[in-house]
Amino acid sequence: MSIDDKVAALIRPEVRALKAYHVPDAAGLIKLDAMENPYGWPEELKPAWLEALRGVALNRYPDPAARALKQRLHASLGVPRGAELLLGNGSDELIQIIALALARPGAVVLAPTPTFVMYQLIAAAAGMRFVGVPLKNDFSLDLPAMRAAINQHRPAVVFLAYPNNPTGNLFAPEDVEAIVAAAPGVVVVDEAYHAFAEASFVDRLARHDNLLVLRTLSKQGLAGLRLGVLAGAPAWLAEFDKVRLPYNINSLTQASAAFALQHWPAFERQARDIRAGREALYAALIRLPGIEAWPSRANFILFRTRERPAVEVYQALVAAGILIKNLDGAGAALRDCLRVTVGTGAENRAFLDALARVLRPTT
Repeated sequence: MSIDDKVAALIRPEVRALKAYHVPDAAGLIKLDAMENPYGWPEELKPAWLEALRGVALNRYPDPAARALKQRLHASLGVPRGAELLLGNGSDELIQIIALALARPGAVVLAPTPTFVMYQLIAAAAGMRFVGVPLKNDFSLDLPAMRAAINQHRPAVVFLAYPNNPTGNLFAPEDVEAIVAAAPGVVVVDEAYHAFAEASFVDRLARHDNLLVLRTLSKQGLAGLRLGVLAGAPAWLAEFDKVRLPYNINSLTQASAAFALQHWPAFERQARDIRAGREALYAALIRLPGIEAWPSRANFILFRTRERPAVEVYQALVAAGILIKNLDGAGAALRDCLRVTVGTGAENRAFLDALARVLRPTT
C-alpha cells in the first residue's frame, strides 16, 4: 500500500477536503493583511517588561490555570460577578475547544456569512456540520433567515463576530439578543475587535445563561503572545476546560500579558490612533474612482474594485510593496473585494498612493 493510499484510508474525509489556513509571505512588504496593531510596544515600557521576564522560571511549567493573569483580565474586561474566564492560545484555540466539547454526532455550527473563516474550518475539523446564513446586501443580519435556520438545524453553537470579519460592521444589538433568545445551544459573541468598536456584550452575560463572549489581545498589539479570553457561565467553562490542553498559556505570555494590563492606557492610546486612522483611510478610499468601501467598526476596511478585477489590483499592490487581503473568490457577496488593515499614517499613505496608481487608467 502506498503512502497516498494509507493517508486516504486513515485521514477523515472531511479533513482531507480542507485546505490549510494560508498565510502569505510578507517579507519586504508593507503588511496590511492580518489586522495587526502596526505599533510596537512603547519604548518606555520595554526595560521594565524585560525585567519582568527575567524573573520567569522557564525550567518550570507555567501556572496551568493562569490564576494571576485571570484575575487581572477579569477586572480589565469588566466581567460581571458570577461569570468565569477560560484562556486560550489565541481565540482560535478557544473556538476549537468549544467545537470539540460540543461535537456530538450530528451537531451543527451556525454563523451568518461571510464571516471569520475559522468557524467553518474548525467545525469541519471537529466533525461538525457548518451552516452559513447569508447576510443581507448591506451585511446586516437577516434575522428571519437566522431564526429559520436555528429552528431547522438546532445548532449546538452560533458564532457571531461583533464587529464582523471581513465586513467590519456591528450587527444590531437587538438582533443579537433575539438570536441568543432563540438559540437552543450556546451563542458565542466574538469581540476580537472590541478595542476599535467600543461596543460589547460582556455586561449582558448575567442575563443569558447560553451567552459566551470571546476576546483576544492580538488586535491591541499582543498578537505574538497568542492570548484569547472566553467569558461566560462557570457551568459551560468547566466543561470546556476539560478539553483544554494543560499548560496551554506559556509562562512568558502570562508574564507579558499581566505586565501589559498594568500599563493598558498606553495600548488604549494606540487603539485610539488606529480608530482615527481608520476614519481617515475610509474617507480617502471612498474618494478614489472605481472603489466602493464600507464603513468599519474594526481596524480594517472592506472595499470593492468596480472597474478592475480585485485579483489584478491585489497583484499590482504586491508588486508595489503592499500586502493586503484578497477576498475575491470567497463567495458572491465578496466578489472583487479586498480588505486592508489600518496601518500607521505612513503605511496608510503608501497604500493609498499605490492604489491610486494601480487604478489610474493607462494610455
